[in-house]
Amino acid sequence: MNEKIRVFVVDDSLLFRKVLIDNLSQNPNIEVVGYAIDAFDAERKIPVIKPDVVTVDVEMPRLNGIDFVKKLLPNYPVPVILVSSLNLNVFEALSAGAVDFVRKPDMSASNTASTFINTLISKIFIASRARIRVPGVPSPIVSQKPVGTGRPFSLNAGNTVIAIGASTGGTEATLQVLKNLPPDTPGIVVTQHMPEGFTKMYADRLNHLCQMNVKEAQTGDVVERGQVLIAPGDLQMKVIRSGSRYTVSCFSGEKVSGHRPSVDVLFQSVADAAGASSVGIIMTGMGRDGADGLLKMKKKGAFTIGQDAESCVVYGMPMVAYNIGAVTVQTACSNISNVLLKHLYTL
Repeated sequence: MNEKIRVFVVDDSLLFRKVLIDNLSQNPNIEVVGYAIDAFDAERKIPVIKPDVVTVDVEMPRLNGIDFVKKLLPNYPVPVILVSSLNLNVFEALSAGAVDFVRKPDMSASNTASTFINTLISKIFIASRARIRVPGVPSPIVSQKPVGTGRPFSLNAGNTVIAIGASTGGTEATLQVLKNLPPDTPGIVVTQHMPEGFTKMYADRLNHLCQMNVKEAQTGDVVERGQVLIAPGDLQMKVIRSGSRYTVSCFSGEKVSGHRPSVDVLFQSVADAAGASSVGIIMTGMGRDGADGLLKMKKKGAFTIGQDAESCVVYGMPMVAYNIGAVTVQTACSNISNVLLKHLYTL
């Protein structure tokens, strides 16, 4: 990298702020250009210092990190990474335009601090290249009304397995797709790169906002019409054929493509289990996780969809998939549900 990423740290804890600043400053590609002791201090300093990326503690006095993000981004769009304990409200901040989050470590536990710093640095690099999505600003492509709502799906469509994979920016992108699907949509399995604990909260949030039932997956869960299964954080998830049914297996395997859960693990299992009776959807995220698995699905006869560059927070995973020929149709996030439903209604 020719220029260092200029990072601004917002945290009310003197000790944790020092840990962040000292460790981030050791990376040759990062320069910590300032810090704030609370949201109001940050609100004054950020427009003056103009950092490339801001890290924000979620739990702060007077004005918490979530409300700060909601207040900051409409006036000063900058990539924000949340530093959070196990907190459901982190998804509100992602909805408000934050790029990503990292789970705050237990500083007394061995190796967790170094793992946290390495994860945060990786997310800073990704955030520095991310497209900032500010709520209220129109999408490059206007959302279309979902097609065919109320029509029954055919038996062939009902036996289809739909697999979705996403990373940075994917929590909101996946929600945008799922909320437009009717309650009897064929079974969906989702791998979203997310830490342990947060996937259960994410699934519960989606369950409240979508017409389909959404839950964090457990081994033995059936992939069935009207249900979405979210891969648990820190576990791999595979789809397995069991007679005429499909079930999932969640297990503690090795990281694949640098991730656990991995989109490649899910997609490759769907290719093996369901073949042409499947649909693969790859969405926003850095790297190439899922691209090879999606190509395998397509070669087995699956219909595949990739999110386009303009609607991605990070056009990485979908770009690699498109470039290697794994994508049948590339379209905006707002149109993916339409493309999916049109395909299902032709089966």
